[in-house]
Amino acid sequence: MYAVIETGSKQYKVAKDDIILIERLEAKDGKTLNLRNVLLIKEGNSVHVGSPYLKGAGVTCEVLAEVRGDKLIAYKYKKRKSSKKKIGHRQNLLKLKVKTIEINSKE
Repeated sequence: MYAVIETGSKQYKVAKDDIILIERLEAKDGKTLNLRNVLLIKEGNSVHVGSPYLKGAGVTCEVLAEVRGDKLIAYKYKKRKSSKKKIGHRQNLLKLKVKTIEINSKE
C-alpha cells in the first residue's frame, strides 16, 4: 500500500515506515503530524484517485527532526559587464517517518 501526498506544492510517494524530507512545517520533534492532502492511494489491486484530494484520507507521520538540506549554489554572471554573484542557500526541512495511511472506505 502506498499513497501520493502533496505538501509544500510538491508531491511525494510514501509507504508505511518510509522516511521523507519535506519543507518545514510547524511541528515539534517526537509529535505526530497528519497530512490530509492525499492525491492517490493504491491498496492491493484497487486504486483510489481524488479530484484533487481524497476525502477522509490521510497520512499520519512522526516528526523525527528538523534538518538543513544540502547547500545549493546560484551563480549569476553577465558577460562583458564585470558582474558576477555567487549565492549559497540551505533549505530548512522536516524529517518524517510515515506511520499509517488511512482511507475512507465509503468512497
